[in-house]
Amino acid sequence: MKELVILSGKGGTGKTSLTASFATLAAGCLLCDADVDAADLHLLMQPDIRKRSDFQGGGVAVIDLQRCTGCGICIDMCRWSAIGPDFVVDEIGCEGCGVCVDFCPEKAIDFPTKTCGQWFISATRFGPMVHARLGIAEENSGKLVTLVRQQARQLAQEKDIDLIITDGPPGVGCPVIASVGGATSVLIVAEPTVSGIHDMARAIELCRHFKVPVMVCINKYDLNPDNSATIERMASEGGLPVVGCIPFDPAFTRAMVQGKTLLEYDANGSAGEHLRKVWAAILRTPAMTAE
Repeated sequence: MKELVILSGKGGTGKTSLTASFATLAAGCLLCDADVDAADLHLLMQPDIRKRSDFQGGGVAVIDLQRCTGCGICIDMCRWSAIGPDFVVDEIGCEGCGVCVDFCPEKAIDFPTKTCGQWFISATRFGPMVHARLGIAEENSGKLVTLVRQQARQLAQEKDIDLIITDGPPGVGCPVIASVGGATSVLIVAEPTVSGIHDMARAIELCRHFKVPVMVCINKYDLNPDNSATIERMASEGGLPVVGCIPFDPAFTRAMVQGKTLLEYDANGSAGEHLRKVWAAILRTPAMTAE
């Protein structure tokens, strides 16, 4: 089983559009949406939810005033200043670290887990899909990403599917770290902008830290040929393959409006042809061909 994780370093580079398009080219793959903070792959996949489960992640401290002796240790230990002088916990300020629970001499602080979101197993027109939705302002997105990827792998094994395509989160924080570990390969979708180049470099550094093979695709490359050349040079200097460049095409937006992938909407257009070449190049990379 192989897992291709598609990252971007920053938001808005088009990784979800590319993920959905690759699903039309990869016969019998399993889709995984690991961007749980702002999931949107379902907008193109229109999944039919077959299983729905709550995600329990972390908790918020609750002080039992009947047991509390007012010693103040919890107030001193809380670096978030989430415990007031009346020993009532501010649920928004509490980060769920549990330090107050460990140090309370009277064991007067409870730490019940809470429902932070939901995860789903769905059917789509391209195959099964595992995805999730984190609640508004909830934490533990990294933990939910790990859960979603575990469920995707388990489902792939059950259905004898040998390829998982994972739409990863933007940035380089905890959700991205949780989406990279154990992946077969990472495709970084870069855009030819100053911020795109900077954030691509950070994403590459992260993947190298976890020893995951990286390849690069430049989206909307024709908007700034000079910056695209810079990306190609950086990739070459780092020994990373550039699997292709995709031109700017308003058809991507028109396809999204209709809830379709680009290849469903405009299979014979210029961007569609570039997408097919990129996918073929991805499948030829050493990480994806290795047994």
